[in-house]
Amino acid sequence: MKSITTKRWAAGLIAAAVALAPAAVSLPAAAADSSSSSQGTNLKLALIGDIDSLNPFVSITAQGTNILVLQYQNLVSWGTDNQVVPGLADKWTTSPDGKVWTFDLPADRKWSDGEPITANDAVWTFNAIKGNEKLKQANGALVENVKSVEAKDAQTLVMTLNAAQAPNPGGDLPIMPEHVWSKQADPASYANDKDTVGSGPFVISSYDKAAGVTMKANPYYWKGKAKIDGIIWAPYQNSDAAVQALKNGEIDIAGGLTPAQFQSLKDQPHITTNAGQGRRYSAVGINPGTKAKTGKLLGDGNPALQDVNLRKAIVMAIDNKTLLEKVLQGLGDQATGEIPSAYPLYHWDTTDLPLKFDPAAANKLLDESGYTKGADGIRLDKTGKPLNLRLLGRNTDPTHQQMADYIKPWLKNIGINVTTTMKSSGQVGEDSAKGNFDLYFTGWGIGPDPDYQLSINQCSSLPDEDGSGNTTENAMCDPKFDALYKQQHAELDQAKRSELVKQAQSIIYNNAVNDVIYYANSLEAYRSDRFQPFTTQPEKGGVITGQNGPWGYYSATPVSSNTTAVDTGFSWVWVIVPAIVVVLAALAFLLLRRRSASADNRE
Repeated sequence: MKSITTKRWAAGLIAAAVALAPAAVSLPAAAADSSSSSQGTNLKLALIGDIDSLNPFVSITAQGTNILVLQYQNLVSWGTDNQVVPGLADKWTTSPDGKVWTFDLPADRKWSDGEPITANDAVWTFNAIKGNEKLKQANGALVENVKSVEAKDAQTLVMTLNAAQAPNPGGDLPIMPEHVWSKQADPASYANDKDTVGSGPFVISSYDKAAGVTMKANPYYWKGKAKIDGIIWAPYQNSDAAVQALKNGEIDIAGGLTPAQFQSLKDQPHITTNAGQGRRYSAVGINPGTKAKTGKLLGDGNPALQDVNLRKAIVMAIDNKTLLEKVLQGLGDQATGEIPSAYPLYHWDTTDLPLKFDPAAANKLLDESGYTKGADGIRLDKTGKPLNLRLLGRNTDPTHQQMADYIKPWLKNIGINVTTTMKSSGQVGEDSAKGNFDLYFTGWGIGPDPDYQLSINQCSSLPDEDGSGNTTENAMCDPKFDALYKQQHAELDQAKRSELVKQAQSIIYNNAVNDVIYYANSLEAYRSDRFQPFTTQPEKGGVITGQNGPWGYYSATPVSSNTTAVDTGFSWVWVIVPAIVVVLAALAFLLLRRRSASADNRE
C-alpha cells in the first residue's frame, strides 16, 4: 500500500509541475496519506516467562492475564483513571434493596467474528462457572454471591444476588462468546490459543511456546478498530535479553524492568522511559501448611511453619526498607498491607506495624516459643530437627535473586538456615499452587476494587486435593477474616467499607503468611521513534503495561500516523520550480529517500 500511495503522489506532483511550471508549486509533507503509512504495523512486546494458560477460566499468572485482558471485556470496565466505565453494557441499574442488577447491552456490540454480543453470552459465562468446579480457578469467587442470571431479552441481562454487595457484579469477570465455548466438551481444558473470538480491541490469532503470541486487531471492537494491525508477544529468556532487544529495535516496548535496566535506558536515543505508580505488591509468601478444602495437607512445606510465631519471626527478620532502597533503588513505596498506595481508598496507611523489622524481637519470640539453637547457631524445630527452609524464586526476575542474597543472612541471624532455588515462572506457579515450597517470592496485580484480592484469602478459596479448583493466595484460612470479608463485601457506605478492608488486610498481615515488601513502580520503556506517547492508567503518573484494561496498547499510535518526519528526516513546504526538469530531479531524490526510509523501518 505504501508503494502504491507513493506512485500516485508522484504522478500528481508531475502533473502539477507540468501545469504550473515555472510557477510556485505547493508540496505536501512527505506522505499525503497518513492512514496508509500505519498499515502493517504491529506493536512488539517481550514475553518473559511461561504462560500458564490462555483459557480465561483458569489463567491466573500475569503473563496470561495481561494478554487476555486485551481480548475479553467485562459487563463494566475500568477506565483510564480506574473509574467504572461501560464495557459490554453501556448502562446498568440496581433495585432499591441492591440485590437485582439490570445491564443493558447495546445491539451494535459484536464479537470479533461478527456475531452479535447478547445477554445470553453473559448468562452462559456465569452459569458455566457456577456449575463447573474446574472453571472456578480464576474467577470462582466472583460468582459466589450470584443467585441467578437471566436474559430478559437479547440486550437485557438481569442478575439477582443472594445479598447486596458493594462491588459492581458486572466488573472483573470476562464474558465469553457462548457460540464458541458452549461447543467445547471440556471448557476447562480448551487451549484457546488460535483463531480465537473475543470482544476486546485485540484477539489471539496464534500461540506457540517458541514463537510467542500473535494478536490481531478486532475490526468489530465497539470503541473502534485500533490504529495498529496487531500485537506480537515475542519470547525472551529474561528481562536483560528484552532490554537489549528494545535497544536493537527488535521490540517496541518493555515493561517489568529492574531499576538497573531502567536507569540504563534513560539516555538511550529513540527510547522514552516511564516510571508509573505501580498497582502490584511484591512479597515473600510463607507456607502455613497448604490444605485442601477437605482439610488434607498438600505439598511438602516444612511442618514447622504451621506455627504462627515462627512465621512472625521470619517477617520481623526481613528488612523491607533495605530491600526497597538497595534492590529497587527506591523506585517504589514501602508496603503495609496488600492494597497498594495507588488506591488510597483502601490502602492500609499505617506506620505502626506489629511485625516491623526487629531481629532482636524475632530472636526473643523464637526463644520463648521453644526453638533452641544448636551448636552451629541453627535453631531446632519442635521435633529436634534443624530449621532448614527453602526459598523459591523466578529465574526470569533478577530482583528475586538479589532479595534472596539479603534475606538468607538475615534469617541465619535468627537461627534459620535458608537455601535458595530459582525456577521458571511456570514451575514456581505450579509449586506454589500445590504447596511445594517453604518460602517463595510472590506478587499480585491489584484492581481498583479490592474485593477479588480479599476473596482469595477465604477458607472457601482453598484448592481441591489435586491443587486445582479455586485460587488461594497463600492458603490462609481464618474465620475472623472470612467474617470481615463478608462485611466489606456488603457494605455500601464507602467510609465504612474502606475501614473494613483495612482491617481485613491487618488480619492477613498478622497471620504472617505474606510479608508484603514493597509496591514497586512500574518501570517501562518504549521506542519513541516508532510510537507516540501511550495512554497511561491513571492518565497522570500512571502505567502503560499491566493496566486494569486495554488502554495502553489500544492507544498505540505509530509516529507515521500523524507525521512522517521520522521516516524521511525532512519536510517540504514550498518549492519554487523554474522548470520541469528541476521538479523531476527533486522527485527522484525524494523517492529514493522514501524507499530507504521504508526499508529501515519495516517491521
